[in-house]
Amino acid sequence: MALKISRAMRRGLALMAAAASLALTACTVSITMSGASIPENLNTFSVQYINNRAPLVNPDLSSTLTEGLKDRIQNESRLSLVNEGGDVDFSGDITSYTTKPMALKADAVSAQTRLTVSVKIRCRNAKDPKKDWEQSFSAYQDYDSENNLADVESDLVQLIVEELTENIFNKAFADW
Repeated sequence: MALKISRAMRRGLALMAAAASLALTACTVSITMSGASIPENLNTFSVQYINNRAPLVNPDLSSTLTEGLKDRIQNESRLSLVNEGGDVDFSGDITSYTTKPMALKADAVSAQTRLTVSVKIRCRNAKDPKKDWEQSFSAYQDYDSENNLADVESDLVQLIVEELTENIFNKAFADW
């Protein structure tokens, strides 16, 4: 007696075989939608409070940057946040917080001002110390000089922190 297998059943069996084959071949790197490639042996991360050592200090910047980096890594990776001693540990300092005139009008008055934030970040990889690094990052936003910095500072800082945390995340987890 011959066993008759329909085309749909053959397709289903082929898909199950392909899925089983993929399940049996273990990958050592996990790739996320953000482009991050995180080795499987990394499970946790920690972010130490980023100290503000800039001559001009925004009192909220340290906590905004620290929390922004935590949020970025939690939202764009599978790593779990721990208070200290993560498989990957970030620390650093805000080294500069400056404003400078950019575009001058005909009467030598600035039309635009640039707010720039620079940070120095250290990344320690407890599982592979060869991947430790230290690097400076900088980001800026321009604003209309007719505005008072105090009126636009919060929005500018948020945009700058988004760019800084993206660059730090990419340095740590994206293989370019």
